Amino acid sequence: MDELDLFQRVVRKLSVLYPEHDCEALAHACLSRMRLEACGGAAPAAHSCLWSQRDAVVITYADSVICEGEPPLRTLERFLTCHLGQAVSVVHVLPFFPYSSDDGFSVMDYTSVNPSLGDWADIRRLAERYTLMGDVVLNHCSARSLWFENFRAGREPGRRFFITADPDADLADVVRPRTTPLLTAVETVEGEKHVWTTFSPDQVDLNFAWPEVLLSFLDILRLYLDQGIRWFRLDAVAFVWKRIGTPCIHLKETHVLVRLLRLLLEHAEPRSVVITETNVPNVENLSYFGNANEAHMVYNFALPPLVVHSVLSGNTDALRRWLMTQPPAQPGTTYFNFIASHDGIGLRPAEGLLAESDMEKLLATTERQGGRISYRVQKGGQLIPYELNVSLWGLVAGTHDNENDGLQLERFVAMHTFMMALEGVPAFYIHSLLATPNDLERMAHSGHNRAINRHKWEMMALYARLEAPGSTQSRVLSALCERLRIRKAQSAFHPNATQFTLQLPSPLVGVWRQSRDRRQSVFALHNLSDQWVRQPLADLNLVSTEHWRDLLSGELYSDHAQVVSLAPYQCIWLTNEEAGAH
Repeated sequence: MDELDLFQRVVRKLSVLYPEHDCEALAHACLSRMRLEACGGAAPAAHSCLWSQRDAVVITYADSVICEGEPPLRTLERFLTCHLGQAVSVVHVLPFFPYSSDDGFSVMDYTSVNPSLGDWADIRRLAERYTLMGDVVLNHCSARSLWFENFRAGREPGRRFFITADPDADLADVVRPRTTPLLTAVETVEGEKHVWTTFSPDQVDLNFAWPEVLLSFLDILRLYLDQGIRWFRLDAVAFVWKRIGTPCIHLKETHVLVRLLRLLLEHAEPRSVVITETNVPNVENLSYFGNANEAHMVYNFALPPLVVHSVLSGNTDALRRWLMTQPPAQPGTTYFNFIASHDGIGLRPAEGLLAESDMEKLLATTERQGGRISYRVQKGGQLIPYELNVSLWGLVAGTHDNENDGLQLERFVAMHTFMMALEGVPAFYIHSLLATPNDLERMAHSGHNRAINRHKWEMMALYARLEAPGSTQSRVLSALCERLRIRKAQSAFHPNATQFTLQLPSPLVGVWRQSRDRRQSVFALHNLSDQWVRQPLADLNLVSTEHWRDLLSGELYSDHAQVVSLAPYQCIWLTNEEAGAH
């Protein structure tokens, strides 16, 4: 792509977002902020170079592991080096900026590192060892930010950075992810105004309809690139554009904005990857792939509630039906697969996928295991469940029918093994790798449900557990790292390798993966129940002229008429032996 073509593409997108502005002048400003105006930028990286089967992500706060007297970012680097090594290639450090609430997602200053965590040098050191993923908190910033203080004082920058609305306006159609008021009254030099606050009164929504907001964020993105960040998570991006009289979610301008950010990022740095975080029903979530011109990856939000439902109920029918409807990712895109994160397990993505009775059991089991339920307000004022707040390790201590049945570890490893077999890049919340239980004390102290799954490990106490072979933390981390080690050697597990859903009876669920050069096949079978299951190999249509080997156990299978017995929560990754022997 030459410089002129890039410029014209930027102008076209800006013309949709800002039809009343001089979009050519604005395009020059955009390219200048990203340092693209003079050279036109490098060509985007080839699709095959952005990720591979060797990639896996760890999601963590900068201070998930703490050591007295040491900046948490340095403690995190030590932990990753000593205990994860090469098991993961990408580190997603959740917001590490100065903030006023929501554990970092109410950003006060996007341009500095919270001094209690470290500094930019610590971020750059992490970026030298790993591909670094960072948050772009687009939808809102802190009510204590300089931008918002300037808004209240009528100064720049900030005077037009926020959305105001008449509290008497008809806002009934606006989709809400929370129960807090949509508008918050604030005093300004011009009198009382009501600002838009989608997520909380301390998180004031930014006005992207004012082009200076876009330009400010391009400065921020350029800074992040300079500090070594290459993967960009667009937080809550579905809500970023508002127009009264609409649901104010997934608007056309939102999708165009994502396309514009991707275009600019991948020309500023060819290895850039844009990831959208949209905790919404499955079809809406998939729309952020666009025509392979929006997100490089979308969070696979339907996966967590469906996998959790499967292992708690022992029934994989809903999971298999969903898998069969998932379209293969287009070239240049793939799925960001996860089961747990710093947030809870979203329930909106399961809408239309889980029966109401299954959802009720999921809620009941969560509360029985010490978790909480967060709600959102629906049109008409009805409160409906929005999110399960619970540590994943705590949630799967037992099933719906058997509380604390002794198979917690097997169940936990099996659900992650299934995730690792799927098309896409697997991502692990640090507290899943560490089998962290519910932090009821932190939740009670903070007054926020999500704190139950945001524990801070004291480093020496954690290391003592990891070095004790029989401890829960040691056993879980060792098991997951070993399966990641096996996975990364298999070309059939490339994020864009072919995937077909196997027609297996519940409680089995499985996929057939084939490498892009068609040399390796993997038949991945997973028993997500506490029962023994028998499965005829003949049903898999294995090629009879090839020997097949289980990558997880090493067992060979040459009799294709054999019936395999899978123990509770056992997984088998069958590969044609020669191709799988890396």
